[in-house]
Amino acid sequence: MSNSQSNHSRNSGVHQSQRGISGTTPLSKSETNPPYLLPCSLGSHQAYCSCPNQNVPEDPAAEHAFEAFIMQFPQYRLTWMLDTLRRSDYTRLSRTLPDGSRETETYVDYMGGALYPESLIRVHTEFLTSNVLGNTHSISASSQLSLKHVEEARTAVLRFFDAPQSVSEDDSNEYTVVFTSNASGALKLVGEAYQFTRGNSFVLCEDSHNSVNGIREFARREEANVVYIPVDRQANQGGAFNLDEAKSALLKNKPPQGASSLFALTGLSNITNAKCPDASIVTYARTLGYHTILDAAALAPTSRISLAQIPVDALVVSFYKMFGFPTGIGALLVRKGFLRMLKSKRPWFAGGSVEVVQVPGWAYTMKGVGEEPESFEDGTINYLLLPAITSGLRLLSMYLPYLPLRLHCLVHHLISEISQIRHHGGDGDMERGLRVCQVLSRKPTKTLQSLGETDDETGGIITCIFVDEAGKPFPLSFIAHSAAQEGISLRTGCMCNPGGTRALLGIQRSMKFVEDGRLMREDTGSVEFGVVRISLGLGSDWSDVWRVLQWARKVSDAGERREMWGRWMARDGRSTTEDNDV
Repeated sequence: MSNSQSNHSRNSGVHQSQRGISGTTPLSKSETNPPYLLPCSLGSHQAYCSCPNQNVPEDPAAEHAFEAFIMQFPQYRLTWMLDTLRRSDYTRLSRTLPDGSRETETYVDYMGGALYPESLIRVHTEFLTSNVLGNTHSISASSQLSLKHVEEARTAVLRFFDAPQSVSEDDSNEYTVVFTSNASGALKLVGEAYQFTRGNSFVLCEDSHNSVNGIREFARREEANVVYIPVDRQANQGGAFNLDEAKSALLKNKPPQGASSLFALTGLSNITNAKCPDASIVTYARTLGYHTILDAAALAPTSRISLAQIPVDALVVSFYKMFGFPTGIGALLVRKGFLRMLKSKRPWFAGGSVEVVQVPGWAYTMKGVGEEPESFEDGTINYLLLPAITSGLRLLSMYLPYLPLRLHCLVHHLISEISQIRHHGGDGDMERGLRVCQVLSRKPTKTLQSLGETDDETGGIITCIFVDEAGKPFPLSFIAHSAAQEGISLRTGCMCNPGGTRALLGIQRSMKFVEDGRLMREDTGSVEFGVVRISLGLGSDWSDVWRVLQWARKVSDAGERREMWGRWMARDGRSTTEDNDV
C-alpha cells in the first residue's frame, strides 16, 4: 500500500462532516459542523487500519469461490472501505433470530432504491430530537432554523455536483437548486413550463425512463415535434447511445432561428446499463439552439457528475436512489437563466411559490428576483427531512471514489459466472444444455484496475431473462417469486423504460401496434412483458453476487425448480403444470 493509501486508511474512520463534499476540497468549519453532524453523534463508523475480514458465507464452497474471485480480481481488495460500511451500516441484512439461526437478505435492486446506511437514520433522529423546527414561511426562531438547514442542503447539492458559480454580474449561467418530490417531479416541472410551440422539438432517446417520456405530452399539446433517437442494439450485445444518430436527429430537428427546443439525455439507462456519451453531445446541442436536461437519477448513485464538465441547462436526481434516505425528496439543478424562462410559463401557482393573489380576480405575483427556486417549490417543502440530504451527500462523497472499481469487479464476475450456468442437455451433459440466464444488457468492455478509474460506458446493472431447457422464457412472476423465497430482492418487468426493454427483447415491431389502454403480453414473445434486473450499489459486496448465483443454479436444477414452481403455483391455488413444463 502506498503512503497516500495508508494515510487514507488511517483517516478512513473520520466522519463525512470532516471531509469536503467534493471529497477533495475541505469545507469551512461552519459548513462542516451543522448540529446534526456534530462529532458526538458519530458512533456508527469504525476506523480500520487494514482490510477487514470479508463478508463471505460460512460455507467451504463460498470460501473457495471467493478465493478464486480474488485471484481473478485482486483489485477488489482496494475497495475494502466499502466493507467497513457494509459491516457498520447494513447490519440488518444479516440478523440472528431468537432460535439462533441467521436470516440473510440479499438486496440487488439499487436501481429501484438504495439501501440507507443505518448511521444516517441515527444521526438524523438525534438531530430531530434536539431541535425545534418550524414551517419556513415565517420569521420565528424555529422557522429560521429550518430555513438555515434548507439553504445548507441547497449548497451541499450544488457542491456535490460541482456546479460552477458565476464570475460576472450576469448570473444566467449560474446554477441553483429546486427541491422536488423526486426526479420525476423535477422533470414534470420542466415539461409543464417549457415553451413548446409548433415548429420546435422535444428530442430524447428511446432508452429513456417514462418520466422523461412523459414530457412529450406537454410537447404534443402545443403541436411541437417529438423525436426519438433509436437505441443502438448492436453495441456489445446491449443497448447504447448512438452518437452519430443523436447528432443527425438534433441537426435535422434544430429549432428555427430565434426559437429553442429541448433535448433530454439519460445519464445511465436503468435497464440497458448504457451510459450517455461525453459532454460533446451537450455542447453540440447547445450550439444548435437546444436547451438540455440530464436525467441523472440512475447515474448519480455511483458516479461523480460535474456540471462544470457536463454543462446541461438542468439536471434531475432522486436522493433515495443515491443513499436510501430520505424518500420523497429530489432536486432540479438548473441554470438561473433557464429557470427564469420556465417561470414565465408556469401553468399554476400554490402556497409558497406566490407572493400576492387577487381574490376574486385573476392577478397574482410570483416570488421575486432572487427567489426563483421558491417559485417552483409549491406548498411547504419537506423541512424536517431536507437536513438529511446534507448528511447523505457527505457520506456518499466519502465512499463514492471506491464504487466504480468495486461494482465493475462484481458485474464482470456475475456476468461471467451466471453465463456458465446451464440446463442439463438431452444426454444429461450440462455442457450441451442451454444457458439458464441470457444477459441482454450492455456488458463492460474493459477491466478497471485501480481506484480513480471509471467506466464511461456501463454501470452496475445486469438485465437478463431466464429460460427453460427449450429456450422458452420463464414467467417473470415465477422468477420474482423464486428469488424472494431465497431472500433475494430483485426487479422484474420493464422498469418504467419500455423503449430500452423493447430494444433488449427485439420487439420493436410489436411496440408499433400498442394502443392507448392496451397491454402487450403474448405478442411480445413472452407471457409477461419485461426482463429481470439485478442492480448493485453502495452496500453491495461479493456475498450478494454469490447468493444470486446460488439461486440461479437452483433455477437450472430440474428438481429444485420443480419445488420452486410448485410453491409459486400454490400461492394462488393454481395447477402446478401450467405454462412451462418443468
